Amino acid sequence: MAVITCIEDLKRIHKRRAPKMFYDYAESGSYTEQTFRENSSDFAQIRLRQKVAVDMSGRSTATEMISQKVTMPVALAPVGLTGMQCADGEIKAARAAEAFGVPFTLSTMSICSIEDVATHTKAPFWFQLYVMRDEDFVDAIIERAKKAGCSALVLTLDLQILGQRHKDLKNGLSAPPKFTLPVLLDLATKWRWGLEMLGTPRRSFGNIVGHAKGVGDTSSLMSWTAEQFDPQLDWNKIARIREKWGGKLILKGILDAEDARMAADFGADAIIVSNHGGRQLDGALSAIRILPEIVAAVGDRIEIHMDSGIRSGQDVLKALALGAKSTFIGRAFIYGLGAMGQEGVKRALEVIHKELDITMALCGERDVKDLGRHNVLLPEGFTGQYK
Repeated sequence: MAVITCIEDLKRIHKRRAPKMFYDYAESGSYTEQTFRENSSDFAQIRLRQKVAVDMSGRSTATEMISQKVTMPVALAPVGLTGMQCADGEIKAARAAEAFGVPFTLSTMSICSIEDVATHTKAPFWFQLYVMRDEDFVDAIIERAKKAGCSALVLTLDLQILGQRHKDLKNGLSAPPKFTLPVLLDLATKWRWGLEMLGTPRRSFGNIVGHAKGVGDTSSLMSWTAEQFDPQLDWNKIARIREKWGGKLILKGILDAEDARMAADFGADAIIVSNHGGRQLDGALSAIRILPEIVAAVGDRIEIHMDSGIRSGQDVLKALALGAKSTFIGRAFIYGLGAMGQEGVKRALEVIHKELDITMALCGERDVKDLGRHNVLLPEGFTGQYK
C-alpha cells in the first residue's frame, strides 16, 4: 500500500493507472496553458504568518457553505468525464464526499447520471448546469435534478464557447474511447482500469444519451455536444433558469469585479471565483490573484467561493485568508479517484484536511472561520500588478 502524504503522490499514481487521454483531459489547460500553470504557481507567492505561544487546542475546521454544514470549507467541484477516470467515478466520489461531510457537485457532462448518483448516495448533492441551446433539454435536466433532491444548482457561466485544449484534440478524446491503434497500445498497459470499466454499463454521458433529442448513442453525442453550448447566455437567461430551479443558486466562473457586482445585484446565493481551471480563457489572471479584488467589490453582499489551482490544505487556507468563504477542488480529488477510486478521494480529502488543520494551528488560529488577511503576507503588487 502506497504511503500518501500529499496530493502529488495521488497524481503520480493517477498518471500511471488512467488512460493517457483521460489523464491529459484532467491535467491540461487551453492554448499555452499559462493560466492553468499560474493558478497553482501564484499560490506559492503567498507566505504565511507564523504565530507562537498561543493555545492551539480545540481546533475546528467546520463551517457552512450556503447554509449547509460542512466538515471543512471544501467542496468537490464539477468535473466532466469523472466516470472515465475510474469506473462509476461520480458515484464513488459522491460517496467519499458524503462520508467526509463535504458537498459533491455533479457535472452535466458526467458519465454517471443524476439518477445513478442519487440512487447510490444518501446525502443531497449539488448539480452543475451547462446552458444548452435546447431549452427543452435544459428544463428537463433541471426537473431531473429537483426530483433527485439536489440541494443547489451550480450554473457555469464561462463555457458559452469551448476553449481549445490541444491535448484533447491530439488524443481524440471521447467517451467511451475510440479504439485507434495508439489508444489500444495505451490501454494494454492500463489493465486495472480496463477490467473495472468492463464491469460497469456506465461508459458514456449518462445525463445526455437518451435524454437529449437526436442523441441515442455516442456517435450522435459528440456532434450534439459541440453544437449545443449556448453562446447567447446572458442575465435574462440566468433569470429564467433561476425561476425554473427555485432553489439555492451558485454562479460559477466569475473572474471580474464588475461581474461579481452584477451577480450580487442579481441575488444569487453564492459565486465561485474561477477560470475553469485554466481551461477556457488562457492568459486570464489566476483565481487566487483576482480573488481580493472581487472580495473588495462585493464584500458580504454575496457568499464567495473559489476554485482553480488548489492542491493542498495550505492553498485552502490562503484562499480563506484572502476573503473566500469556501473553496472547491477538482483535479485534487480526480487524482485520488484515478489512483485509488473511492478510497483515493477519501485520501485526497484527508490530506487537505490535515494540511489545513496543522497550518491553521501554526498560524495561531483555532477556528477556520477566524482566518483572514492577517494570516498571510503578499508580495508587493500581488493584487494590483495588472491594471
